[in-house]
Amino acid sequence: MTESITGKTLIGWGFAPGKWFAEAIAAANEVLAAGGSEEAARHAADNCRPAPTIPLQAIGETPILESIEVSGPDDIANLEAVRETMRALARTPNLAKLAVMPDACPAGSIGTIPVGGVAATRGTIHPGMHSADICCSVAITIVGRTDPRALLDAGAKVTHFGGGGRNGGNPSAPSDPLLARFERNPFLSDVIPEAMNQFATQGDGNHFFYVGTLRSTGETAIVTHHGSRKPGEMLYKRGMAAAERHRIERSPETLKQNAWLDFDSAEGGDYWEALQIMREWTKQNHFAIHDMTLEAAGVGSRDRFWNEHNFVFRRGDMFLHGKGATPAWRDYAEDSSGAVLIPLNMAAPVLIAEGSDNPNALGFCPHGAGRNYSRREHMRRNTETTIEAMVEAETAGLDVRFHCGIPDASELPSAYKSADAIIRQIEQFELARIVDQVDPYGSIMAGDWQRPFIERRNQRLAEKTQ
Repeated sequence: MTESITGKTLIGWGFAPGKWFAEAIAAANEVLAAGGSEEAARHAADNCRPAPTIPLQAIGETPILESIEVSGPDDIANLEAVRETMRALARTPNLAKLAVMPDACPAGSIGTIPVGGVAATRGTIHPGMHSADICCSVAITIVGRTDPRALLDAGAKVTHFGGGGRNGGNPSAPSDPLLARFERNPFLSDVIPEAMNQFATQGDGNHFFYVGTLRSTGETAIVTHHGSRKPGEMLYKRGMAAAERHRIERSPETLKQNAWLDFDSAEGGDYWEALQIMREWTKQNHFAIHDMTLEAAGVGSRDRFWNEHNFVFRRGDMFLHGKGATPAWRDYAEDSSGAVLIPLNMAAPVLIAEGSDNPNALGFCPHGAGRNYSRREHMRRNTETTIEAMVEAETAGLDVRFHCGIPDASELPSAYKSADAIIRQIEQFELARIVDQVDPYGSIMAGDWQRPFIERRNQRLAEKTQ
C-alpha cells in the first residue's frame, strides 16, 4: 500500500512547489484512503495544479488603428501620450485590436486605456477598459416648439448635480422589475439603497443638462449627459477586485488596470449581467429627469433616444470596450435607434449622427471633443484672467448655469479640443454621417461644488500651523 502523499512525493512526481500543494496533497490522500491507486492519486493531485500563466503579447502584435489628426503643439503632445499608453495597453493578453478616436486623450498611468480608446478582446471583459463611470451616456428628448428658457428653468428645479444623492427625498425611482434584477445579481444585491438614493441625479465633472433647438425643424430638445453614479462606481470596484484575483493567478505580468474576467466563467457571466442592469438603470435615470422636466414645464414630447459611450459591447465573439467612444453601428443594442449623439462643449451644437460602422475605427465614433491637457493645466494657462471673465467671454449669448452657483472653468469650451476640428475629423475619417444638430440655448452643470469644502479644509490646516 502506498504511504501517505507529502510535498516530497509531489516533487518526486515532477510537480513544482506552490500554494496549491496543500490542496493537491489532500486530494491525493483522499483517493488513497478510498482505496485508489497511486496513479489515481497522482491524477487527483495534477487536477489541483493551477493553469499556466498567460504571458503578455509581444510588442507590436496587437494592431492599433488611428482615426485622428494633429494640427499644433498641443495636439502633437497629446497624440504622442495617447500612443505611448496604447502601446503598453496593446500587450494585454486577449486583445485583438485597438482603435483611437479624434477626441482621444490620456486618462491615467501608462497602459490605461485613454478617453477615445476602443479595445476589442476575445472572450474577456476588462472592467478598467470601461472605467468607473459605467455607461456614461447621452440622452435626448425632442419636445416640439417650446420656449427653451421654460425648459431650462424646469430642469433647474428638478435635476440634481454634485456629490451624493437626494437623501430620502427622491421624487422618482427605478422600476420594480429592474430592482428585482439588482436583487438577483451577486455584484448588485446590496447596491439597491444607492440605486434608489442616487436615481434622477447627474453628478459632476463634464455631465450636463442642455437645452437647444434642432437645426432642421426649430423644435426644442433636452439633452442630458451622465453615467451610473455611485451604483456604477460600486460595481466597477467589485469588478476590478474580481478581475485582480484572476490576474494574479493567471497573468501577473498584466497591468492591474487591464485585469479581466473570462466571460464564460460564472463570475464573468454575473458581471456581464450586472453591466446590463447598470445600463438599464442609467437609461431610466436619464429619462426620469427628462420626464420630471416635462411635467414641471407642462409640455409633452415627440421623440427620444439615447446612446452610451463608456461600456462593453458584444459583437460576435468579440467584446468591444469603449472608453469615451460611441458605438456607431445600427444594431449595437436592442434599443438602438440608429442615431448617435455627440456633444462637443456648452457653446457648440450637439451632433445627431448616423454611424458608419467604419472597420478602421472598430465601428465606433467620438463621444465628444476630448482634451489636449488636464483641467489643472487649463487653469494654469488662464491665471491672467478671472473665471467670471472667462465665462462671460466663452458663453456670450447663452444661458449657462452652474448648479452650485460657482462656475467651473475647467468645463468651459476653451478646456476642450476644437469642436470644428472634431467635426472635420468625423467627416474626414468617415466615422459617422451628421444628419442634424441641436444648437445651444443654455445648459446646467454641477459647477465647482467642492471649492467651499476645500477652502474650509485649507483654512483649518492654516489655523493649526499658526
